[in-house]
Amino acid sequence: MPKTKAIIPSYSSIARLQEALKLRSLAERSQEAYLSYIIKFAQHLKRDPATADEAEARGYLVYLRDKRRYSPSSMRSATASLRFFFQFVCERPWKLWDLVRSPSAKTLPAVLTREQVARLIGVVREDRFKVILTLIYGCGLRLGEALALEVRDIPKGQRRIHVRAGKGQKDRFVPLPDGLRRRLQQWWLVHRHPKYLFPGVSCRWRQFRESPSCPENAGKAEQPMSESAVHLCVRVARAAAGLPDEVHVHTLRHSYATHLLEDGVSLRQIGSYLGHTSLDTTVIYTHLTAVSEDRAFATINNLVKPLLGA
Repeated sequence: MPKTKAIIPSYSSIARLQEALKLRSLAERSQEAYLSYIIKFAQHLKRDPATADEAEARGYLVYLRDKRRYSPSSMRSATASLRFFFQFVCERPWKLWDLVRSPSAKTLPAVLTREQVARLIGVVREDRFKVILTLIYGCGLRLGEALALEVRDIPKGQRRIHVRAGKGQKDRFVPLPDGLRRRLQQWWLVHRHPKYLFPGVSCRWRQFRESPSCPENAGKAEQPMSESAVHLCVRVARAAAGLPDEVHVHTLRHSYATHLLEDGVSLRQIGSYLGHTSLDTTVIYTHLTAVSEDRAFATINNLVKPLLGA
């Protein structure tokens, strides 16, 4: 959900919502999304959203589904935002939330072969993008996790990365391949930022064309490289590599998990590397690996072979 660009209304209920979201310790993006939906609800009502009754909230959700054609995912987000607002800010335990359901189709994520991963990253020319995409694939990181990495998160003498405050505000350690560690060190020497591994670039467009990495500016950056820059890079790279539109940055993480599974790494271990809370989340990768399916088929063949006299 895009960030809200409109001016935040001065209703006291909106201020209380912001406080409640902070106390709930939700991720910054989640806080922004919840606030965005409630502001839109206030704009729809043209008054303080705390004055709405259950019928108006129900009518608004119907409006979003039927008139605005919200997707199931957006409907779930809108419902969660309204439920949080009315339950925790307005203290109204309505039965409406038990009624609303927005199921979505269970689709499998896109996965690249190892050759396709190499082709995708191989067409990337700028070091900052090539290194971060290699890191995402080589460690199975989410984009936000990779961008937020700091120099301290790669301890000396250890073959692992410390992922801090990942999804669900959980820390975890992820194996770091030796070659990738050396590549990260080489990249850091380009900009030598005291904090970030992937600092943002603040140079003007002309400077950027002449020196894409802009190390002299990156070393002084106050924040990491933007997610939008990496997404744009992947869109350009997948076209150059002749890969389908379904390929995104997150596809590298899915490919990492699938390739580990193909090589015999246990689901539980993969889940811990990915930061999954439940093994059910990791099980999806069993449906994405043709190698595992071939091995299973060969095993099944061997099971019945003695019974068939072959």
